Amino acid sequence: NKPYVYLNCFTWPKKCSCHTSHFVTNVEQIQFADEKQEFNKFPTKTGRRSLSRSISQSSTDSYSSAASYTDSSDDETSPRDKEQTNLRGSSDFCVKNIKQAEFGRREIEIAEQDMSALIALRKRAQGEKPLAGAKIVGCTHITAQTAVLIETLCALGAQCRWTACNIYSTQNEVAAALAEAGVPVFAWKGESEDDFWWCIDCCVNMEGWQPNMILDDGGDLTHWVYKKYPSVFKKIRGIVEESVTGVHRLYQLSKAGKLCVPAMNVNDSVTKQKFDNLYCCRESILDGLKRTTDVMFGGKQVVVCGYGEVGKGCCAALKALGAVVYVTEVDPICALQACMDGFRVMKLNEVIRQVDVVITCTGNKNVVTREHLDRMKNSCIVCNMGHSNTEIDVASLRTPELTWERVRSQVDHVIWPDGKRVVLLAEGRLLNLSCSTVPTFVLSITATTQALALIELYNAPEGRYRQDVYLLPKKMDEYVASLHLPTFDAHLTELSDEQAKYLGLHKNGPFKPNYYRY
Repeated sequence: NKPYVYLNCFTWPKKCSCHTSHFVTNVEQIQFADEKQEFNKFPTKTGRRSLSRSISQSSTDSYSSAASYTDSSDDETSPRDKEQTNLRGSSDFCVKNIKQAEFGRREIEIAEQDMSALIALRKRAQGEKPLAGAKIVGCTHITAQTAVLIETLCALGAQCRWTACNIYSTQNEVAAALAEAGVPVFAWKGESEDDFWWCIDCCVNMEGWQPNMILDDGGDLTHWVYKKYPSVFKKIRGIVEESVTGVHRLYQLSKAGKLCVPAMNVNDSVTKQKFDNLYCCRESILDGLKRTTDVMFGGKQVVVCGYGEVGKGCCAALKALGAVVYVTEVDPICALQACMDGFRVMKLNEVIRQVDVVITCTGNKNVVTREHLDRMKNSCIVCNMGHSNTEIDVASLRTPELTWERVRSQVDHVIWPDGKRVVLLAEGRLLNLSCSTVPTFVLSITATTQALALIELYNAPEGRYRQDVYLLPKKMDEYVASLHLPTFDAHLTELSDEQAKYLGLHKNGPFKPNYYRY
């Protein structure tokens, strides 16, 4: 009455000279692993919980980068309520956990390896200390790449105080490493709106310390100083701004006659716009969407709102993976570029019912309205690649008839009464830096441009720059690019005297007029 068990002779433990299969009836001879080898058993419920706690504790001890991006920390205490000091005994900072500093330092060291141009600038100018006496207050994304910039500014003689321009983009371990190194940092991932402004205020409002330079990303820091501490501008030598939103604010101030210091528009520098905005977004748009939604792009219908440099990068990446991409535009020149690149230019209303993904990158406000959101198909993914969170009307979704369901960090399902749901990423804030990371090498280009802009404004003789918005000189743009060419073992051709004379150029540049668009 014993059941037959089919075994192949090659798997039978006893030696056998034949190559045929056997039927054995003695089931008791077979020693199953779960009868003899306890370590192969599935753990009990208690065992599974213990194993989970063990893994979680291990991750916490090593401060893995995943913890930084998924908010997996068990510590729910607000950093504002903690008393923390670094090894120097200073408490002039506010970060999530100062004990993460060692891991953050390793993140910074990794970033330095792909930011050779910034390190080269640090070494070349370190002896001269061109920023000696500079007191820089900064409001940017706080990542490993930004940390390399901050420490470069310090190496060039500056004193820095720093806060975050986005409530989701701070890498907690990096902020801890900067605080441990003596840089007053006020930022952590997942700040509230109140925390955000409190951190900015802590950077500016420090007894016995007054900034004389501003490095801003988005204009919030500049706005706060104008609003709360206008007297600070008496000592400010200049503002360096790197985002579309922030630059727009500066031009508004200038037009109204309220800009009381010179400002450098880094966003429209060639080495920012044509590299960070284009190539960075071309890679990071996919990274952010994959990490948050695991979406497959092949065959998906996507609409990209805006075909500036950011939109161009996003469209190129999505097209390469087989997505069907539509573009919305207000500018006929950008629209024609989109057409020539093979994209259908449509109005958002015309495609909103059929698309699977909506991506905004215009720098404008109310690009995606509640009406658009109401008409979207079930499970449509909505995200923003512009700096500011004004492009998607998220406020209109916070109404009693809609249900918000948090799926994972920075991923919310907004559910309509009929069961339709829209997948909203980072609550409409910048996708790539909120939900993933960005390529280090590209950020090296932007950071080097920012450093040179600060050096230029700080050391400019009186009268060179008036109370207006300026672009970085062309020669500096070319210098930033030249610092990055050795990474690719690129060799520039040199003009002969005859060629330079023919073109009316200096042999060492600049090689293009200011109106050249690249």
